[in-house]
Amino acid sequence: MTITLSQQGFDELFEETVERSQHPDPDDVFDVVYKYPRRLGQGYWRRIELRQGLELIIGNLQMRDRMIILQPEQEHDWLEYHFHFSGEHRDEYRNVGGGEYSFVGSGLDPKQTSDCSDKHSFLEVNILMQPESLYSFAANQDGQLPQELQPWIRQSHQTYYCRCGTATSAMRTVARQIIQCPYQGIAKRLYLEGKVLELMGMLVVQETEIKDANNHLYTLKPDVVERIYHARDILLKRLNNPPSFMELSRTVGLNDYLLKQGFRQVFGTTAFNYLHHYRLEQARQLLDYGDLKVSEIANIVGFVSHSYFAAAYRKKFGLCPKQYQMQQNKSV
Repeated sequence: MTITLSQQGFDELFEETVERSQHPDPDDVFDVVYKYPRRLGQGYWRRIELRQGLELIIGNLQMRDRMIILQPEQEHDWLEYHFHFSGEHRDEYRNVGGGEYSFVGSGLDPKQTSDCSDKHSFLEVNILMQPESLYSFAANQDGQLPQELQPWIRQSHQTYYCRCGTATSAMRTVARQIIQCPYQGIAKRLYLEGKVLELMGMLVVQETEIKDANNHLYTLKPDVVERIYHARDILLKRLNNPPSFMELSRTVGLNDYLLKQGFRQVFGTTAFNYLHHYRLEQARQLLDYGDLKVSEIANIVGFVSHSYFAAAYRKKFGLCPKQYQMQQNKSV
């Protein structure tokens, strides 16, 4: 079953939960838990205002049904960093699942359709920052942001900046520390603000690396880019028996250093990290059909160790392969 709501209808449902809000930390009135509307599922949103212009929201919920929200065109005043441990969300600009994140700047939030899946529970960490707070942290003496961060802030008539990515192990560690914060009161607030800024710092590092890679991308000759794409195609055709990096570089006629650096510039990740995530995506598609054993699927996509396959799949999608397959069979 699918529930379709307007943005206004969804907001009204949430407003009904305000009277049932809780304060999990008796020493912090700015730490509030809002129960998720029962009509839509179960769970909660925990909102912590760390300082003016900087908020942390932790979501832990299970959707009752797939939910589609029809969002009108509107002004987007905050910067939003969404880190997903599990749960799937899609719209015209974002497609985020377990182990992935999205970042949205300020500007125009265009009319779009938001699709939230009910197949996996949602566990996510959301950081909201007003542009003024970003300037207070990152602006230089002239009041200007570093060049790589300037696209984050746009005018109300300009469509906002948006980027999705795969979380690094360091990002996952800090996000987990936020969820498992052991403190209360002022110690909690100091700890969480530090972790929030640490996670934002990691995002800035990635933005800088991407900008640098894009600048250098233009130095790659067209025939080099073509050879890099050819290397990618070879990897995808040989899922269960990929060549060594040296063999791959010889096959496409590039030295290993140029292939390594060029692949990262073109695809935003290393060659074998690209292959790893492609294998898992192929495995998920095969699991959707439900007529193959998990061990058979692991072999098809090139995982020699079935236990490693199960661990890698769980890390990316939030469920082990067998659990995912059983859920898919129930929904058919």
